[in-house]
Amino acid sequence: FFFEDISVILLLRALLGISVGMIMPLSTGLLSYYFLPEEQSHLMGLCAAMNQIGGVIATLIAGVLAKVGWNYAFLVYSMGLFVLILVFLFLPNERLETTKASGGFVCNIKKFYPSVLGMLLLMICFFVFPTNFSAICVKTTTLDPIAVTVIMVALDIVAALVGVVFGWMMTRFRKTVKYLSPICFLLGYLCFALSQSLTSLLAGCLFIGIANGIGVPYLNTIASIKAGQDAATTVMPLLSAALYGGQFISPLVTTPLAAKLFPDNILGIYWIACAFSVLFLLEIFSTRHFQREM
Repeated sequence: FFFEDISVILLLRALLGISVGMIMPLSTGLLSYYFLPEEQSHLMGLCAAMNQIGGVIATLIAGVLAKVGWNYAFLVYSMGLFVLILVFLFLPNERLETTKASGGFVCNIKKFYPSVLGMLLLMICFFVFPTNFSAICVKTTTLDPIAVTVIMVALDIVAALVGVVFGWMMTRFRKTVKYLSPICFLLGYLCFALSQSLTSLLAGCLFIGIANGIGVPYLNTIASIKAGQDAATTVMPLLSAALYGGQFISPLVTTPLAAKLFPDNILGIYWIACAFSVLFLLEIFSTRHFQREM
């Protein structure tokens, strides 16, 4: 907010990235430290839902502030001061330690790779949507940018609602819930690839919202239960790295593949997303025996 030099802004963004990289594994890892396994699926779902709702609220506030001035959009991060107060007031002051049995980095990768690889593939699949949906809709439909934005926000709301009921879904469909995320990704991107009608776009967003709303808390829950009270210092940092790594890798992998395999088809990127959805489904199926269930 106070600086206009691009190098300073990039440096501060890097500091922001460090803080996010620290708070994300802590926010989910502490659930396994303070709550029983049977409670964690519900809480992981709520955590994912709050992330979605927070993203929507922050984006809306940033948009309003940006109308005042481009640098005013950065004031949205001042919401962190409210979170800081809550941490001081309510978070117990305890030291988290990793047991000797938890092993090192390589050991943790071997132990938790099904969830880590799953999170990476999930983010590769999901981020095809925010990086391509708006641009493709503008070129292939008569929808105006505001309508496209509303549709994209609706997806986040669907994901948040699914996160709220995730605990119930985990209990009711514990044998099959693991497959819902990749299947819904596949159905969603098929809707986009086969038709650009409003009905197909809404159906695709519904499926992808469900996929994201189930996939993230499911992988977090399974890994958290498997790691026990060491989750905050073992698997959750790995999942956080996979989550943000998948977001970064997604356009670097999917866009060149679409350009190579579908050079004359603007919807080709969605077929690439379908392929990664199938790959995600195969990964979940092949590692199903490694994933401890509720």
